[in-house]
Amino acid sequence: MERAASHRLPSLLGMLVLALLVLATPASAQAQSLLELHAAARTHDSRLLAARAQWDASLARAAQARAGLLPQAGLAAASHWTQRDSSAALQSGSSKHQHLTLSASQPLLRPVNRLASEQAQLAVEVARAQLDAAEQDLIVRSAQAYFDLLAAQDSLRFVQAQLTAVAAQRAAAQRNFEVGTATITDARETQARLDLVRAQEISTENELLIKTLALEQLVGRSGFTPLPLRLPLVLPALQAAELQSWLDQAETAHPLLRQAALALSIAQLETRRAQAAKQPTLDLLGQVQITRGPAGLPALPGQVRNRNASVGLQFNLPLYSGGALQSRVQETLALEEKARAEQQTTQRSVTQTLRSAFFGVLSGQSQVQALAAAQASSQSALEANQLGYQVGVRINIDVLNAQSQLFQTKRDLALARYNVLLGGLRLRQASGSLEVGDLQALNALLAH
Repeated sequence: MERAASHRLPSLLGMLVLALLVLATPASAQAQSLLELHAAARTHDSRLLAARAQWDASLARAAQARAGLLPQAGLAAASHWTQRDSSAALQSGSSKHQHLTLSASQPLLRPVNRLASEQAQLAVEVARAQLDAAEQDLIVRSAQAYFDLLAAQDSLRFVQAQLTAVAAQRAAAQRNFEVGTATITDARETQARLDLVRAQEISTENELLIKTLALEQLVGRSGFTPLPLRLPLVLPALQAAELQSWLDQAETAHPLLRQAALALSIAQLETRRAQAAKQPTLDLLGQVQITRGPAGLPALPGQVRNRNASVGLQFNLPLYSGGALQSRVQETLALEEKARAEQQTTQRSVTQTLRSAFFGVLSGQSQVQALAAAQASSQSALEANQLGYQVGVRINIDVLNAQSQLFQTKRDLALARYNVLLGGLRLRQASGSLEVGDLQALNALLAH
């Protein structure tokens, strides 16, 4: 009896989970939706914030590269004193000199600078594609954390329901043994099953705690409670004939493919830059200089002010650099080939990922249908075994096995539903078309 009573006491881990949820959740808190989770994660997720910062940095670098094609101007000023001691008395003394120079230049022919500006613009597009990929990744990770927590809650609920059912079966076996209609074997079998389910409960409580902490880390705060799915659930249909349309969409929309194509374009521009380094450059230069100092002539005592203005062209042509320019061209050609090979690798990887995601969703939908039928069959089998046990045509272990099969099927069915919903998001991510609107469609499936 003491052993049976001990099983009615909550485990230390269960109390820890309960305490964590109670302390972390305000008294007035309500369950939050999937969209609320994603909105909170967008302001906290370090991956997304890093991608935004990279995009801002790329915009700044593009402005720097564009400056190489724009006019440059500078102002310089200097003032110095000179003390001269000479054996010739007339050459001894002190003097003060002041200089003010305003200079400006305008590149007229700078092929390297122009190509660098084009590269910087493409780098901005790369950063934009990286930001899009980070946005899509956060959508998937938000839904993953949300449904992982719901699945952990479902598993704990099913285990606890099984624990209650097994405890009731144990009580029935104990009564039957006491009145002499059953053997001690039945009581010991139910006790063994009760211990096993209790161990499963502890493991499930730990899993719930881990998923809760993972979700809190994503949103940056505690006390987040997800809304459950609204049942019965109608999953969105997906036809096998649609695969080609998904592949076609990925060709133009996938961020990784965009990055790979842009990387190849940047590498090609780098080759052109290396070749352009051999070409001449031409700049328009202008300068105004004002100086003030001693005239240096006996006939002109005191300070003299001079102003000089000049304008002209500056031409430069590299003639020989020790072979560095030609070597640089060879290097960029090799890097261009590397970028082309990486583009092909990315193309194959995206195609394979999309195919796997597509057939994963199809398989998941079929699995949900099969598990739903299995749940109904398991329920009927349990009821038949319970009735057979009461009339003596079934033994205790048959009922226990039927109970275990039913609750395992319920857990599998709940998890399969979440996997199909997540699979749909991953399929859209694999095609590059995932957006917040897809989260809104899932959010509508929750029990608000």
